[in-house]
Amino acid sequence: MFKKILIANRGEIACRVIKTAKKMGIKTVAVYSEADRDALHVLQADEAYCIGPAASSESYLRADKIIEVIKQSKAEAVHPGYGFLSENAAFCRQLKRAGIAFIGPNELAIKAMGDKIESKKLAEKAGVTTVPGYTEALKDYKEAHKVANDIGYPVMLKASAGGGGKGMRVCENDADLKEAFVSAVREAKSSFGDDRVFIEKFIVNPRHIEIQVMADSFGNTLYLGERECSIQRRHQKVIEEAPSPFIDAETRKAMGEEAVALAKAVKYVSAGTVEFIVDQDKNFYFLEMNTRLQVEHPVTELVTGLDLVELMIRVAAGEKLPLGQDDVKLDGWAIESRVYAEDPFRNFLPSIGRLTRYRAPVGEGVRVDTGVYEGGEISMHYDPMIAKLITYGADRDLAIKAMRQALDGYYIRGVQHNIAFLSALMNRPRFVEGRLSTGFIAEEYPDGFHASDVVHDDPSILVAVAAAMHYAYQVRAAGISGQHSGHERDVTNEWSVMLGKKIVPVSVVQVDGGHDVDIRARGFTKATVEVRSSWTLGETVFEGTVNGQDVIIQAERMAVGYRLLHAGSQADIRVLSAQGAELYLLMPEKQAPDTSKLLMSPMPGLLLSVSVEAGQEVKAGEELAVVEAMKMENVLRATQDGTIKDIAAKPGDSLAVDQVILSFD
Repeated sequence: MFKKILIANRGEIACRVIKTAKKMGIKTVAVYSEADRDALHVLQADEAYCIGPAASSESYLRADKIIEVIKQSKAEAVHPGYGFLSENAAFCRQLKRAGIAFIGPNELAIKAMGDKIESKKLAEKAGVTTVPGYTEALKDYKEAHKVANDIGYPVMLKASAGGGGKGMRVCENDADLKEAFVSAVREAKSSFGDDRVFIEKFIVNPRHIEIQVMADSFGNTLYLGERECSIQRRHQKVIEEAPSPFIDAETRKAMGEEAVALAKAVKYVSAGTVEFIVDQDKNFYFLEMNTRLQVEHPVTELVTGLDLVELMIRVAAGEKLPLGQDDVKLDGWAIESRVYAEDPFRNFLPSIGRLTRYRAPVGEGVRVDTGVYEGGEISMHYDPMIAKLITYGADRDLAIKAMRQALDGYYIRGVQHNIAFLSALMNRPRFVEGRLSTGFIAEEYPDGFHASDVVHDDPSILVAVAAAMHYAYQVRAAGISGQHSGHERDVTNEWSVMLGKKIVPVSVVQVDGGHDVDIRARGFTKATVEVRSSWTLGETVFEGTVNGQDVIIQAERMAVGYRLLHAGSQADIRVLSAQGAELYLLMPEKQAPDTSKLLMSPMPGLLLSVSVEAGQEVKAGEELAVVEAMKMENVLRATQDGTIKDIAAKPGDSLAVDQVILSFD
């Protein structure tokens, strides 16, 4: 067994590999860019070496620098994680020549299956059913146009070396294709150093289901069940689960055997994933094979009881797999939510900054894989993932319940995040019923995600908890020392809770273990709400029960009132005297400044291009500028017809959030 391994990656996956290595008694070596000097994986590793500037092309993608660190640290093997050099055949070949073990597949498998065009050709040759398409790299837009029209719209442009949704575009017509081709090629080049793209037919409303395979160098290849990965946004997975609520045992076996056959065709060794799209009749079509550990591997680990990273290390060290296909059992249900630093209420724009407060949920059946910590920074240079939140239950309903509670308790401040969106997804009836497709998010939120999509279904919970918290604060305030005898402050039981513009009269009584809150207002189903908790003043997370039901509510005391977050919804609640509430309604509201004639950067990033010039007339929907942030291109478009007055930024500028790019007359 190896004594020391190097992890050629960063963030949560580097921390994940370090965790298993430590469990196995293996020393770890981390590499980091200048931007990651204080990153969690650097702190957790036994040794750490800086390999260059923040840009991935000058650090994490520099095989020569990583090999130099391997020699310097005397590491015996390299785990590549996912992304970066994990599917780079040249890197694998260089390691082999240097006598360093690669904890992953062989060069042949990486080259054959890691290239989306070549893998599709190989699958067709092996008799595997594939999606109709054109298995050659497109020379230019003219050829793309011809191929797309031959296949028939809708089609999908895909980067040959791609993954993670980058360099991928769905095109409904020629106009979409013309715009998407240039962007996809550019994005593929910047993300993977390979600008080849190809086209295949886009199957409407499919499910995305993948099979986990594991193989050793003795010819043993297993499939470890499937993962349902249909909940996606911009072709990037958001929620994954194992097993799939759609797949039966017969289909699972057929998909698994086909995945194994494909892996054996390239003498595959280590962990890999064969991705399929599945139609409503359970017909499945090979999409691609990812020759690495997947982001979503934890759900497979929880339902199989296997440590995939450990198996990868042992296989790379020359050991046989310790189990056979008949030993693989799926037990229970696991769901993973990807927690990102992005603002779902601003079209999921990336958010960067310091994590001023960070508290991950804990508890039975809850797992958090992360590469951040309180006080750390989310950088503009890399993927905006904060963590992967995974929950486990005996069945799907229990796994969903655990996920809802874990999301409620996930406390993140300093950057925007997508927890409200994830909570909303967990509560959608269609998700609960398991009626999924890759179009789920677009269909459920056709006009984007807005605050109105997360209105609390039982506001009496928020009213009662806010009233109980306020009463507790007032009791403490009334206990101040130095009061004159006979003039002690009394705390009334009668309060007015302001929920938006609505005044809700309540009566609060302290009882053993909490408070009883009597709500006296129309529209509330519960007259008396029993609030029970061991919550203490100042705690930011309220855990307890409301009328016997478990609740976890994030609670912040503001200058006037409380901000409560629960089930994805946020409510700013004020608890006042009856007269105070009436007077508050008379307070004027502060008006926001008029920015309707400004195009401002919605995120920190690099201004790639400005598509217009001063004096030019533009139509609604026309491209104005492109901003790159966290390896993704974001096209900013005109929201209405108008004339450009002034250009305030130029391509190549680093933009701050809300920085003005241009203005309109």
